[in-house]
Amino acid sequence: MTDRRKNQIAGAAGGLVNGLFGGGGGMVLLPLLTKWSKLEARSAFATCVAIIFPMCCVSTAVYLFQVRPSLGLVLPYLAGGVAGGLLGGMTFEKVPVKLLKVAFGLFLLYAGVRYLLWQS
Repeated sequence: MTDRRKNQIAGAAGGLVNGLFGGGGGMVLLPLLTKWSKLEARSAFATCVAIIFPMCCVSTAVYLFQVRPSLGLVLPYLAGGVAGGLLGGMTFEKVPVKLLKVAFGLFLLYAGVRYLLWQS
C-alpha cells in the first residue's frame, strides 16, 4: 500500500470518528501518524492538531444544521477550549515527549472507562 493511500485511509478514519462522535479523530490519527508516516511523536502531535481543525470545522457545520445546539450552552465550552488550546500550544514545546505520551494514554483510558460506565 502506498504512503498516500495510507494517509487517505488514516484521514478517513479520523474524519469518520470525528463525525460520529463529535470529536476524537485525533485518537485515531495520532497512532497512525507515528506508525504509518513515521513521524516522531512531537511532530505527530502537532500534525494531528493541524489535521483535526478542518475536520472539526466540517463536523461543526453538519451539527449546526442537523442538531442546532444552543449557542448559550456552546459558548462557555468554546471559550474554555480556546483558553486551553492557547495554554497547551504555549507549553507544548516545554513538555517532554514521554510525558505527552503518558498523558495521552491516560486520557484515552479515562475517557474509555468513563464512556463505558456512562448512564444515559
